[in-house]
Amino acid sequence: MAERNFEFRKRLNVVHRRDRRDPAAQPREGETTIEQGWRIVIGAEASDYLVGVAQDLQDYLFTSMEVSTLLVQGAESGPRAIRLTTRDEAPELGGGLTKPRSYRLIVAPNAITVCGRDERGVGQGCYYLEDLMNLREGPFVQPQDITRAPIFSPRMVHSGWGIDQFPDRHLSAIAHAGMDAILVFVKGPDMTTTGYLDLNNLVDRAAHFGVDVYLYSYLKSRLHPDDPEAEAYYESTYGALMRSCPGAKGIVFVGESCEFPSKDEHTTGRLRLDPAPDGKPDPRPSPGWWPCYDYPQWLDLLKRILRKYNPDLDIVFWTYNWGWAPEEDRVALIRSLPTDISLQATFEMFEDIEKDGVMTRCVDYTASFAGPGKYFRSEAIAAHQRGIPLYTMSNTGGLSWDIGVIPYEPIPFQWARRYRALIEAHENWGLVGLMESHHYGWWPSFVNELAKWAYWEPRTATEEMADRLAVRDFGEAGGPLAVQAWEAWSEAILDYVPTNEDQYGPFRVGPAYPLLFQEEREEFPSAPYAHFGNRILNTHYVSRNPDRLEGEIGLLERMRRRWEEGLASLEQAVDLVPERKRPEAERMLGLGRFIRNCVQTTINTKRWWRLKQRLEAEPEQANAILDEMVTLAEAEIANAQATIPLVEADSRLGWEPSMEYMCDRAHLEWKIAQVRAVIDEEIPQYRREL
Repeated sequence: MAERNFEFRKRLNVVHRRDRRDPAAQPREGETTIEQGWRIVIGAEASDYLVGVAQDLQDYLFTSMEVSTLLVQGAESGPRAIRLTTRDEAPELGGGLTKPRSYRLIVAPNAITVCGRDERGVGQGCYYLEDLMNLREGPFVQPQDITRAPIFSPRMVHSGWGIDQFPDRHLSAIAHAGMDAILVFVKGPDMTTTGYLDLNNLVDRAAHFGVDVYLYSYLKSRLHPDDPEAEAYYESTYGALMRSCPGAKGIVFVGESCEFPSKDEHTTGRLRLDPAPDGKPDPRPSPGWWPCYDYPQWLDLLKRILRKYNPDLDIVFWTYNWGWAPEEDRVALIRSLPTDISLQATFEMFEDIEKDGVMTRCVDYTASFAGPGKYFRSEAIAAHQRGIPLYTMSNTGGLSWDIGVIPYEPIPFQWARRYRALIEAHENWGLVGLMESHHYGWWPSFVNELAKWAYWEPRTATEEMADRLAVRDFGEAGGPLAVQAWEAWSEAILDYVPTNEDQYGPFRVGPAYPLLFQEEREEFPSAPYAHFGNRILNTHYVSRNPDRLEGEIGLLERMRRRWEEGLASLEQAVDLVPERKRPEAERMLGLGRFIRNCVQTTINTKRWWRLKQRLEAEPEQANAILDEMVTLAEAEIANAQATIPLVEADSRLGWEPSMEYMCDRAHLEWKIAQVRAVIDEEIPQYRREL
């Protein structure tokens, strides 16, 4: 049965799944079994947050493990009980806990204790207990006494439910995944890019799940700090924002969203969309795309205003837009920044990588290069030398801009390479914070489960956890085959080509991408309420490096072949999966097939552009070239038609929060009709005019 659009939100709203317990599972020797009649015990002075944590654990045991427990406040724990406490309440248990959100889990034969460094640590300890039972597929826990602590904080994500939309259950799922912060776009007090939002309500609701709120600034900055009116102006904008929402944890500034009229002579000195006073073109970038020497002055002014209302506000300055600039200019800016802010640099961008003799460049976010890139490394070293807290855009929520309309990239062993690189950056340069998704959002998957295991000490190897998660999700027989699929896909992604024209073209919307013949552009249908919609898509495909085109096609063809190998293994795994696990296993198979079709569309788009170039250069071969174009167009129609059942089976495929639906059935049918018109009308007309 086909899902209607947005039906995926029903699945997003499920935090504790009912298919977790294996009815045949029995306790092993020495394991503690949580049974009917156990109690969950919290202190008499427990906060609303800790009560919520206890209720969540109670619901998990009831829903996922089919065990009813009693929630008790203010009593002695005793036997057959799960005690939730903090270091302050039980210093004899939590004396060794020093890091925020750290916890100690003690599993005795007839009792379990979770002691947190703070209450959020108790929450993470309870989620870890849930993870253990999910892996065991029953309410059975091995005896242990373990202390665990997070490596990174904050771990920030945008909403995967809808742009700037955070229902309580989505917040709960984010907390369960180990993240501790969310990002919301702001244009002013209680105003986001999609309209009104009660920011204080969001702060309060997020806090109930142990999650902080970071404001991602879209406010305009039209005055230079030297202007006499600057203080009053920024008080009326950023000051008003912080007065209205003093509970926000931090604010994120990125060049393209916070540029101001800099006096740096390397720039135009005006905002990107503002017209030139003399009407003449200026080849210099606007200030949002250059490491302007007066950004520290601008930050000092805003810092003074913002921290009047929130003295502990985390001010995050992100250098995303000028990573291309000379290193000496970028590092000079970092050396002049105030040290009581946080610096964020993207992990993989602007890196030139040779793949089988083909030069590729990470022009935007991609998982195909584990990182770090030279741009990140140079800024990390400079920040570390100055003692500035270092963050990075890591995309380890499970998705990048490699393919724009999927929930996550099922390439766990490539993600593992990035996990290791991030941890090395933590050890070498003091990397402490992660932005793990942008507006394409966060989706709960086995990939970010692996990130959670990698980002807590003691760490667990991704290879070991992948084996265990595969057995959990595909069964004893299907698990090893699922791992084979993930290995093939994790190798296939290394051949991905992260060009600008592909990431803003066929890879952004997949098989719904049109094949234009003579028209320069085609208005791609998009929702009028979309945050970006088709504004971040270019239907006029042009290869920026024609000399690399053949090599790029070769890489993508090898990627497709390796991806097919993974699909073959996963198809076998799905055939062997236990019935209660089949729906989710089939969804992963559908995701894999959808990605394969996206790769094919990009290959076909590149071939199409090459044929169009030949048509202009070789008019004497026009009819033969047109025959090739018809054959290619028919193949791409077949690829789009094969994608329709995939998006109908899983309504998350073809959607992205900021663009909304771009590759659902309606868009695929639009594309098929467009290409059919090329075959049946435009090409015959061209032949007649030869």
